[in-house]
Amino acid sequence: MTTRDLVLSALFAAIIVALGLLPPIPIGIIPVPITAQSLGVMLAGVVLGAKRGAIAVLIVVVLVSIGLPVLSGGRGGLSVFAGPTAGFFVGWAFAAYTTGYFSERLVKAEQTGIAQGIGFFIASVIGGVVVLYAFGIGWLALVANIDFGKAFFGSMAFVPGDIVKAAVAALVGRAVMAGYPLLPQRT
Repeated sequence: MTTRDLVLSALFAAIIVALGLLPPIPIGIIPVPITAQSLGVMLAGVVLGAKRGAIAVLIVVVLVSIGLPVLSGGRGGLSVFAGPTAGFFVGWAFAAYTTGYFSERLVKAEQTGIAQGIGFFIASVIGGVVVLYAFGIGWLALVANIDFGKAFFGSMAFVPGDIVKAAVAALVGRAVMAGYPLLPQRT
């Protein structure tokens, strides 16, 4: 890993933490609000690629593990790993890696801007929604001792917001690709 890789990973870890400062958006009767930090996870994968994006998220995981209150709502510490939504947090690293992996394969410099945006969007949905929800819903069903179907359908209220986040990540990924042509060398 080069110094540049480490600096970029640390920068995106800081972006993920900063997105935790945005106030959570409550949705109706569900006690879990929508937060912006999963957007940071998608952005890390789209802009940095698989390896550096996952490292950025792992830096945040380490910060949370040592007790720093860097998650939305000022949460931190090992207790984060014991809650029913811990699967979503643990899934962040896998989501960033998957988003980056698919970004590296679907988006090329010689493509049109629209094709790049669509590629980034697809990568963000696969990593930031499908993979993240696989971890989160599985953990929720296991820890809360509820039926997988109930956990699945209960989590679907968050999908529209995450699709919007994937679109934002795609737009940012495309802008970075156009504005900073050397940065997207993600591999």
